Amino acid sequence: RESDHRAWTPVSYTVTRQNATVQGLIEGKAYFFRIAAENIIGMGPFTETTKEILIRDPITVPDRPEDLEVKAVTKNSVTLTWNPPKYNGGSDITMYVLESRLIGKDKFHKVTKEKMLDRKYTVEGLKEGDTYEYRVSACNIVGQGKPSFCTKPITCKDEIAPPTLDLDFRDKLIVRVGEAFSLTGRYSGKPAPKVTWLKDDIVVKEDDRIKIKTTPATLCLGILKSVREDTGKYCVTVENSTGSRKGFCQVNVVDRPSPPVGPVIFDEVYKDHMVVSWKPPLDDGGSEITNYIIEKKDTHKDLWMPVTSATVKTTCKVPKLLEGREYQIRIYAENLYGISDPLISDEMKAKDRFRVPDAPEQPIIKDVTKDSAVVVWNKPYDGGKPITNYIVEKKETMATRWVRVTKDPIFPSTKFKVPDLLEGCEYEFRVSAENEIGVGDPSPPSKPIFARDPITKPSPPVNPEAVDKTKNSVDLSWQPPRHDGNGKIIGYLIEYQKVGDEEWKKANLTPDSCPETKYKVTGLTEGLTYKFRVKAVNAAGESDPAHVPDPVEVKDRLGEFNKIRQAYLRTDIFSPHFIKTFFLIPEPPELILDANMAREQHVKAGDTLRLSAVIKGVPFPKVTWKKEDHEVSPKADIEVTGVGSKLEIRNTVHEDGGIYSLTVENPAGSKTVSVKVVVLDKPGPPRNLKVSDVRSDSCYLTWMEPEDDGGSVITNYVVERKDVASAQWVAISSSSKKRSHMAKYLMEGTQYQFRVAAENQFGRGPYVETLKPIKAIDPLHPPGPPKNLHHVDVDKTEVSLVWNRPDRDGGAEITGYLVEYQEDGADDWTKFQTVPMLDCVVTGL
Repeated sequence: RESDHRAWTPVSYTVTRQNATVQGLIEGKAYFFRIAAENIIGMGPFTETTKEILIRDPITVPDRPEDLEVKAVTKNSVTLTWNPPKYNGGSDITMYVLESRLIGKDKFHKVTKEKMLDRKYTVEGLKEGDTYEYRVSACNIVGQGKPSFCTKPITCKDEIAPPTLDLDFRDKLIVRVGEAFSLTGRYSGKPAPKVTWLKDDIVVKEDDRIKIKTTPATLCLGILKSVREDTGKYCVTVENSTGSRKGFCQVNVVDRPSPPVGPVIFDEVYKDHMVVSWKPPLDDGGSEITNYIIEKKDTHKDLWMPVTSATVKTTCKVPKLLEGREYQIRIYAENLYGISDPLISDEMKAKDRFRVPDAPEQPIIKDVTKDSAVVVWNKPYDGGKPITNYIVEKKETMATRWVRVTKDPIFPSTKFKVPDLLEGCEYEFRVSAENEIGVGDPSPPSKPIFARDPITKPSPPVNPEAVDKTKNSVDLSWQPPRHDGNGKIIGYLIEYQKVGDEEWKKANLTPDSCPETKYKVTGLTEGLTYKFRVKAVNAAGESDPAHVPDPVEVKDRLGEFNKIRQAYLRTDIFSPHFIKTFFLIPEPPELILDANMAREQHVKAGDTLRLSAVIKGVPFPKVTWKKEDHEVSPKADIEVTGVGSKLEIRNTVHEDGGIYSLTVENPAGSKTVSVKVVVLDKPGPPRNLKVSDVRSDSCYLTWMEPEDDGGSVITNYVVERKDVASAQWVAISSSSKKRSHMAKYLMEGTQYQFRVAAENQFGRGPYVETLKPIKAIDPLHPPGPPKNLHHVDVDKTEVSLVWNRPDRDGGAEITGYLVEYQEDGADDWTKFQTVPMLDCVVTGL
């Protein structure tokens, strides 16, 4: 009987032996059995099994594993694989035992001590040249089964096989933009070859789109959502120590072309037709341009009319124009894969003929020297044809004949440096513009100028100091100014001021009374202290004053101690002998500044800053350099000698500018001088770049000046834009000093980024970019009301309505129509539903 049943089932009635085979049992079920003996008298009592018996096959050790194979051999390792035994002995395999035997030995030895279930194993640490054979056994809960058949003897040495390469792709592959493609193949070789993918000789790197998969036998390069930049020559290389194999595929990712390159040139303009030209697209989409589509539009209308769609030339005649009307031309490029975005021209009026350019306005003369002058003018109207050249002429004011000074074309520049002027002569200049029709009228003559170097005020004298004094006078000396302003130094003006007063008094009335770099100031009052300053004078005027560093007390120098005094000292109070000795009398520090320690130093970024001074004083003073009352930069080299000190900073940057001070100090006093250092450099980035008033073809940019102008006036700003789908920045303004710009000629629906940089005389600073792209679209407005609403069918509980589209869509596609109804006499409207079509059945009425 089954263990979970109580009823007994007879198995046999006529068994005479002392054993029996019970059949028809269910695998996995547990059974009890009982037996009774029977004779002629009758059946005796039953004897039962004490425990239930579970029906299952008997468990033995597993069979031997199959297909033991050697997969790889090197000089110090062997890799083997095998399949499980056909019969596991009725129990799961618990582990495999891999054994090896060195040829010439009798016994096999276990390869691993760890429990191994994988059917692949690499035996390492072998000796090169040794020969082994291997076998493997399977184990279950009963024990270890028979070993597999041994492998053939295996000698440890590197297996060598040159690489092979079998590719699934052809030499050329064409893919549409956005599609995925893959390059696959198979390879082999010993040792295992290294697989490398190249595109145009540059290693291919994986990213979100590019995936590389390599197995011991296969290779694959897959690219998702392909773009035009994926076009190129792909190369796969498999290489090991025996050689290499390569496979190539030229992949061409094709798309519709980019827009034709503008601007649209109006080569000929007449009252009834025009001839326009343009340049081919920068990117043909990977396929030859099959034709251009040209359309025209009267600016008074909103309708583009076709001109032609079957030309492959980059020039076209636009016919059937109305005289006096302004037109725009729109040009598309087309290839096998689609039509590009359009190139749209400026507006052009249909008129009869071109003419020569107008005369420029009166030119302005700048930067005059003794032998040259710069002529600057504004661009005039070009007469309908692009200006190709400007002609600059000169004449002396007393002459009647104009002389041409330009030989080579100078367009598009609107300034020209006229050389070879005669010093002292008076000149006038004029400019004419030229196009392919001819040369236009000349501009009005400029204001007359004299050819001579401009004279500016000189810089201050250098290192003024008091070199001597009496009870009523002070002797001053100084060095000439570093810059004479291109004019002769006429002389110097000396002024003095009594300490405590505000008024400066003149020591000499005219500069020619002091032509030398020294002067004795007389008429001073003994015992008073005075300040002194000196100015240099040329034809342009007086320089800024240079001050004597310290106030001077007016008194005779007689009686002042020398540096060393001698004296006699008694060696002992009771001794008649004396010793002659010397005392060192302290002197306060003095600074004699070199020319590079003038009040302000200008250094170009990257150059070397040098500050130095001669130092006097007894004992020799302690020297301290500081910047802005802090320690100077570690990059500064400071040198102190017995006569002076020098500070030097190489490769200056803008941050090295500031107030540098030199302090000298000894027991007799101290003295400090300061100098302002300005490091001239490119300006910093503009601030707060903002975009406003975005339209389908323009937007307005504003920004603030840089926090750091680099120590020089900002001369102009450079404004650039970039289509987010492109990596190329395009300049849209490079000469404006304004901190705003209207970016025109944008393509509707395209996303743009903008950036702005400031320039000064030392170069262009870093750019500041817009934080996020803008999309060139007109502002959206609610659409107009639907037109011609009426019912077409009426039932007792529903009404069928139809209507037409509104005249205005508000600048965006209409997504649906909201239907409402109102009961007669009610005040409120009830919403029914929003429908996408131009009809609706209102139910539930």
